[in-house]
Amino acid sequence: MQVNNTEINGFLIDTFNQYGLEEGKTQGVCPMCSSDRKPKNEKAKCASYDWERGLGTCHNCNKSFQLHTYQRKGASEKIYVRPEPSAIHTTSSKVVEWFKSRGISEQTLDELRISEGPEFMPQTGKTENVIKFNYFMGDQLINIKYRDGRKNFKLFKGAEKVFYNINSVVGFEYCVIVEGEMDVLALHEAGITNVVSVPNGATLNSNNLDYLDSCIDYFDDKDKIILAVDSDAAGQALQSELIRRLGSEVCYLASFEDCKDANEYLLKYGKEKLSQRISQARPVPLENVKTFKDIEDDVTDFVRNGFKPGFQIGLDNFDSIFSTYTGQFITVTGIPSSGKSDFVDQMVIGYNGNYGWKTAFASPENQPTYLHAHKLMRKTWGDMPSAEDIHGEKWNQIATHVNSSYFFIDMERYTLESVLRKGAELVKRKGIKCLVIDPFNKVRATDASGDVNVYTLEYLQQIEVFAKKYDVLVIVVAHPTKMYKDREGKIEEPTMYNIKGGGEWYDASYHGLLVHRDYENKTVKCKVLKVKFQNLGENGAEAHFKWEPRSGCFIPHEPVDASNDKMPWD
Repeated sequence: MQVNNTEINGFLIDTFNQYGLEEGKTQGVCPMCSSDRKPKNEKAKCASYDWERGLGTCHNCNKSFQLHTYQRKGASEKIYVRPEPSAIHTTSSKVVEWFKSRGISEQTLDELRISEGPEFMPQTGKTENVIKFNYFMGDQLINIKYRDGRKNFKLFKGAEKVFYNINSVVGFEYCVIVEGEMDVLALHEAGITNVVSVPNGATLNSNNLDYLDSCIDYFDDKDKIILAVDSDAAGQALQSELIRRLGSEVCYLASFEDCKDANEYLLKYGKEKLSQRISQARPVPLENVKTFKDIEDDVTDFVRNGFKPGFQIGLDNFDSIFSTYTGQFITVTGIPSSGKSDFVDQMVIGYNGNYGWKTAFASPENQPTYLHAHKLMRKTWGDMPSAEDIHGEKWNQIATHVNSSYFFIDMERYTLESVLRKGAELVKRKGIKCLVIDPFNKVRATDASGDVNVYTLEYLQQIEVFAKKYDVLVIVVAHPTKMYKDREGKIEEPTMYNIKGGGEWYDASYHGLLVHRDYENKTVKCKVLKVKFQNLGENGAEAHFKWEPRSGCFIPHEPVDASNDKMPWD
């Protein structure tokens, strides 16, 4: 029976009642196990049906199942290659036996549509017989992961990265996220069917969760998301990023005691105890409350290695005097037309190049938006693109990169509260690690009345709370209120105290930077006005630059020493 335009849990139904069960009944047979039971029990009503939620639960095999199939939700903006759909062939007896040695039954292989076949593997340089983990969204085959007998892996070239087994979470109030397909199979074997895996495992230094962008709608209705990733350092780094993106308030943590992952735990302790590890998942520790156990890893890392290095932008002279952590904010000041916004753009381009950070801009002064995008494109390109470059190979490459790395918050009326709400949404949906507010006086707090110092402190406290909660770096551009000239008529360099409410700016900011233009020598300098932690920079230190007009990039420059008679060309 096919029903069109019918929706459950925000998902359009593709195939209604996919197993042909007794429609409308609350009790009936189980499509998972009834056919395998003894003849006298084949028609036993061992399952409950919840047609409103689209879920069934068997009281014999303890598995849950979906009554319907659903159309994909949240299509990607990008165009990807798709694997050619083909029949999912039953795996050979040899492969079945291998999975059996890993605690996985043939029934689980069938239910999760595991297949095998020949595939060229670059690690061995030849065609191998491989296991195929087929990635479906709705009824579409989106990707395939191949695994050969030597435990080499690859994904289908050019295909979209999505969660493995993502269809399984529709309709459930909770779901489980694991680190590999074998862990999905292990939990499915233990009766936990609403489980997905990240497509590319975990890495210690960088976890790019682009696949979460196109799958985020599948998690929006979840009351509980259980993270059951590996216990190694890379797995814990992945866990931290998932918590940041999905929200600590819905995330729970499951551990596998002395085992590395779910499949190893299944082999050692069996299905029932594996299921218990998930049911006993504990909430993520409360925000604003920490115990020694919560931070013990950080303490031991500090004892072994000292301070962690700060994040840098990739310009040697600036990196030698300043770096930062996420969860903090930087105040950038300078007189009008000194290049503050341009240097902030240079900073986020550097963070993106070094660490893959995505940035959101709330920049009322950087309008129209297309000109701001053009600036970022030039800095990324390293040159001024011409009309002949439009839609060429490099143009398309840079445009795609800028499109996926930078997001422009465009509002009729900017308020700090609305910008921070949108920033939180962009953390969840796009994974931003940096938010730029430029300038602060055009992104006002809702209550802007009263004492300026009180207002400034509350404004910066809201930014600090946001930065810490979402582990984001915030850069705030703030103009000085007054400019003073020295005896020679030159405008003096402002400090953070020249900003309206200046005392609070200096006290509350983690870091302060001055961007100041020397019109006579056509140079720009960035001076460290404040750095909160000595290991991150040097108060009062300066980095000097020439500004390259075609690319808009800042080029490190050594100023002439007036005390030296020799000129640079001598």
